[in-house]
Amino acid sequence: MTEPLRLSLAIPVYNEREVLPTLVARVGAVLDKIPGGPHEIVMVDDGSSDGTADLLEQEAAKDSRIVAVLLSRNFGHQTAITAAMDQVNGDVIVIMDGDLQDPPEVIPQLLAKHAEGYDVVYAQRGERQEGWYLRVCYWLFYRLVAMLSNIRLPLDSGDFALLSRRIVDAMREAPERQRYLRGLRSWVGFKQIGIVVDRAGRHAGKSKYTPLKLLKLASDGIFAFSIVPLRAALVLGLLAIVASLVYAVYAILARLVFETNTPPGFASLIVVIVFLAGVQLMLLGVVGEYVGRIYEEVKARPHYILRKVIRGK
Repeated sequence: MTEPLRLSLAIPVYNEREVLPTLVARVGAVLDKIPGGPHEIVMVDDGSSDGTADLLEQEAAKDSRIVAVLLSRNFGHQTAITAAMDQVNGDVIVIMDGDLQDPPEVIPQLLAKHAEGYDVVYAQRGERQEGWYLRVCYWLFYRLVAMLSNIRLPLDSGDFALLSRRIVDAMREAPERQRYLRGLRSWVGFKQIGIVVDRAGRHAGKSKYTPLKLLKLASDGIFAFSIVPLRAALVLGLLAIVASLVYAVYAILARLVFETNTPPGFASLIVVIVFLAGVQLMLLGVVGEYVGRIYEEVKARPHYILRKVIRGK
């Protein structure tokens, strides 16, 4: 005989007042059909400014399964998920976004794979109901991060996933501030598998991931799990040295052996100098990204500040 399964949902929300009632209704309907329990819905308000926090408190007062976690300000999507993971009590945790692009009706499929012995069951995006520009950006992003990472990162898999308790506990041990949770999930290890899930369009409202935020997420994934950019700096430096030596040999041979004048090349010289200066500045920026992240880690500030935690009664 095994003990009844306790399921926790970890859901970050930010300015999702229009979506929240439907989200609670759909998630609640799914939990009603899952045996075991008591189940819980941990929803983290990431400093919303549209009244989402107030509405979340009202929902917690009506449903004892809801845990409303209110942060003191907006700390970012990955940090909000971290705050939710710190509050969950279940044996199995499902992380999903609050915009209903991750369909909660898929949760039984995740649980079925978990019953087969998998500690992580992640959703791999199939069809995406988004504009072509975002689809292309996401396609390139996942492949770039996977190519540069020093661990195996599954393609087209976001934060929507089921995690066993020991996976969540292991991820909570990681202290880094610049968090890329889907990479950290892979780094932990254990048995993992993906299932294809079509990603729906937003139920309401606009996406909170602007191009700049997507770029930051991509840089977090690359710099947190790869030192390839640093090695690229070394390779580019070596190539520049080799190219300069080849040109120097050519100039000497042209002057001494073939007795011809060295090409004037003032314009080309300026171009080369400007190019190499640009490369140096770019590589300094790469090194600066790593140094900046070390600086953030050394300060050791908490990941987030709690304003209030409300558990339904």
